[in-house]
Amino acid sequence: MESFTMDVEWTDTFGGEANYCWVERAALTLPVGISDRAIMRRAKSAVGISGLRGRTSSYGDGFEFRPYRMACVMFVSTRY
Repeated sequence: MESFTMDVEWTDTFGGEANYCWVERAALTLPVGISDRAIMRRAKSAVGISGLRGRTSSYGDGFEFRPYRMACVMFVSTRY
């Protein structure tokens, strides 16, 4: 079965930009053909924020998640 790896970074923001005062990182090995929604579910679970609601943006080979009412951001990007 084919798979690929995605890197996850969960960090704080300052002025709306990633600050990296603290950061949690994880790597996910996912099967080819997995849905975007399933990728985000697994990424949120990997950094301990399952169930947190927010806005997700897709930018080609990755995602950006910004939870509501929190000064934090999560980046999910494909590892090449």
